[in-house]
Amino acid sequence: MADNERKQLSRRAVLKGAALIAGLAPLVQVRSAAAAGTVPKAAMKYQDHPNGKQDCSNCVQFIPGKTPAAMGECKVVAGSISPHGWCVAYTAKS
Repeated sequence: MADNERKQLSRRAVLKGAALIAGLAPLVQVRSAAAAGTVPKAAMKYQDHPNGKQDCSNCVQFIPGKTPAAMGECKVVAGSISPHGWCVAYTAKS
């Protein structure tokens, strides 16, 4: 009986490990693209409107435009970014 339990635990560990690796693969791709500053808006679920009180103008990733209302850039998301937009990379300024 001990041999059966050992096989089940081993199989369970392999399946858990495979599921973990499969779940982390997309995050690794997004992080490596983020390091290059080339993550597409769709991958970061970017939207041109805020998420509650969270918007790009108060995010550490946001690089403002020439005026407070002008489009800016982002350290993570590719393309022009609205100061009133939002994405999953949002990190509040402290």
